[in-house]
Parts: sequence; C-alpha cells; structure tokens
Amino acid sequence: MISFPGSRRVIHGVDFSGAKDAGRKIWIARGVIEEDVLVITECFQAEDLPGSGRDRESSLTALKEFISEQKDSIIGLDFPFGIPRVLVKEESWEKFVVSFEGNYNSPGDFRMGCRSASGGIELKRFTDFKAKTPFSPYNLRLYRQTYFGIRDVLGPLSRHKTVRVLPMQKSLPDRAWILEICPASTLKREKLSLSYKGRGEEHRTTRVRILDSIEKTDVLKIKGSSLRVTIVDNPGGDALDSVIAAFATFRALRSGLIFDKNSPYALEGWVYV
Repeated sequence: MISFPGSRRVIHGVDFSGAKDAGRKIWIARGVIEEDVLVITECFQAEDLPGSGRDRESSLTALKEFISEQKDSIIGLDFPFGIPRVLVKEESWEKFVVSFEGNYNSPGDFRMGCRSASGGIELKRFTDFKAKTPFSPYNLRLYRQTYFGIRDVLGPLSRHKTVRVLPMQKSLPDRAWILEICPASTLKREKLSLSYKGRGEEHRTTRVRILDSIEKTDVLKIKGSSLRVTIVDNPGGDALDSVIAAFATFRALRSGLIFDKNSPYALEGWVYV
C-alpha cells in the first residue's frame, strides 16, 4: 500500500456522459479539504465551463481543458479507463489510450470490435469484479461513455502529458491526478443501492436520504442549503453522482492506494470506491 505523495487540497468529482447533449448531463462537484473533511462548495454542469456548450464535442473539449488546468486537484471520473487485458493489443496502458482513437473509428466500432474479440461475451476487468461494478466496459449501457471518455478526455490528456492517471502512472506534484470511480459501486459499499434517478417525489426523497447518509460518515459535508437543493433537485441524479464521485475520490486520498506494477490493473485500470 502506498499513500498519495504531496498535499492535495481540492477534489473534483465528475459524473460523465457520452450522450449527444453531454454538456447538460455531465455534472462536476468541487470540494476543498477542511480539517480532514471534504466540503463540497460547488456543483455545476459541463455546459457552464468556459468555451463549453450543450453538445458533446464542445463540452468534452471544455472538460478536458478544465481538467488539465487543475494542477493541485485530484479528480474522479466515472467511466472505464480501460478494457479487459485479453482485448488489449498494446503493451502498456499509456500506449492503449493514445492508440485508442486509431483503433476504433466510432462507439459502434469499439463495441463490435470488443464483442468480436471476446466471442460475443461481455468480459469484465479484474477491478470490475473487485469493485462490483454493474457492467463490462463495452456493455450496451456503457460503451459510449467508455469510448468518448477514453478518446476525447484521457487520450488527449495522456498524449500531452498534462495529467497523471493513477495507479497506472506515477503521480507528479505539478499535474492533476485522475482516478476512475463508480458511484454505483460506492453506493453498494455504503449499502445505499436505492432507486434515486427520476422526477417522482419518492426519488427526490431517496436522493435526500443518500446525501444525508454520506454526510453522516463525517467525511463529507455540503456548504449551504441552496447547494444542497441544487443537488437533490436534479432529477437524473447526475448532480448527486458527481458528489458521490468526489466522496469516493477523497476517501481514496485519505486511505492510500494499493498498487503492484505486475497486477492486472496496471493495464486495465482500477476503480476506487
């Protein structure tokens, strides 16, 4: 087990989307560390970033630029950073993400290529079993997120060496650190696997319950009642998911990382819950 070197005072949790209107669906929670507690100070949509928009292309470009500028931050993103190692042709994770766009021309090409190589079976990574994630990286519900997350965010960031993706890369003090998280797995760990996405009053009540439960861990708190309303009033649960992402990221920072360069996740990625 190794701990994060250096001191990080800012945490971002990102609820990602590969949808056409990704700028509306991607939410970003920002928190600062105060006396070993993560205080969430902001929660906003990707379309609110400088140079962004509601469409996927402009919002992902803006998100990529935003991440590259967060030199003192650790950022949790909720899409798969890799695929099962038996499907990876490259010898390292860095070469895999940089080559990704050239290997797969579209989300459909990515999904069909993986299914063809796996004999039609939706394989999972080692970390998916450990973290109990719900889907394979190329599952019908997830493949677009995986594709656009790697192609439009991780690939360019890695190519320009503006971030460090842990634990596959060694952390550096002058760059943002990126972790893969999964809100569903974090909620499962907290025994909060509840139905909270929807416009019904029962869904809002459940979002309030989940947020209250997370705050009762004494690890995270929301700054201000208006911010709390913004989070629980978002019917898709995306705002809440970004807070859960920040929560999981901060917990990883506090507890340290398990890393062995010979283990499967050096190539496939690791989900922090």
